[in-house]
Amino acid sequence: MIIIAEKINGSIPSTSKAIDERDEEFIRNLARIQTEYGATFIDCCASRNVGELELQEWLIGLIQEETDVPIAIDSPDPQVCIDAMKFCKRPGIINSVSGEGNKMDIVFPVIADTKWGVVALLSDDQGIPKNADDRIRVFNDIMAKAKEFNIAPDRIYIDPLVESLGTEPEALEIFCETTRRIKEAYPTIHVAGAVSNISFGLPVRKMINIPFMILAMAAGMDGGILDPTNRDLRGMLYATEALLGEDEFCMEYLDGYREGLFGPKKD
Repeated sequence: MIIIAEKINGSIPSTSKAIDERDEEFIRNLARIQTEYGATFIDCCASRNVGELELQEWLIGLIQEETDVPIAIDSPDPQVCIDAMKFCKRPGIINSVSGEGNKMDIVFPVIADTKWGVVALLSDDQGIPKNADDRIRVFNDIMAKAKEFNIAPDRIYIDPLVESLGTEPEALEIFCETTRRIKEAYPTIHVAGAVSNISFGLPVRKMINIPFMILAMAAGMDGGILDPTNRDLRGMLYATEALLGEDEFCMEYLDGYREGLFGPKKD
């Protein structure tokens, strides 16, 4: 599974404090530990309205001093994402575009002839669609625009949008139906949801996050924006891949256990 590691994000209180205090070691440690726990990409989000690009440069520099894992440049402002590409030593992911405004028109021409990937959210100027049919409508618009710039499906990471179960009782059903239809239409495309969104506002959030991840993976989700250092979540990820036949002879499950990525902590 593709893991977009989520912890270097200014919307997280501890990370926000580190950004405000320019705590380099805190950021370096997040980069190191997420790498150790198997991050495929490290998300980098300053989450600031003022001086965002300069903060992205600072964060990206610290991350790249600690790891070679490629970066997911994360900002609601597509121009900040594009401008921050020059700070990266290797292609990563732009996080994100959507059907909203002119975001695709800003990002797609720039990444067209590169190896960069892109996260695409299934929302538009009307907001988050309330059912799978309307999310697929936004999806089709995104894919039509991607085709104009010859961006192959395997460079696209669709986020069908994970809503909180506390406010949307059909959040899982909508996500899974949308995911199945996306993968049927484009088998090589990626589906990467923000796993922890499902439990927003609820207590003991891992009790919701873990079964959601399992059921979403069974529906075809092959990527996730998540915390790879969560040992319970990590163990369930390995187990689910094995149960879905994506880990022959459970070799990755066994390797993860031996490396101490889940299960009892080893001395």
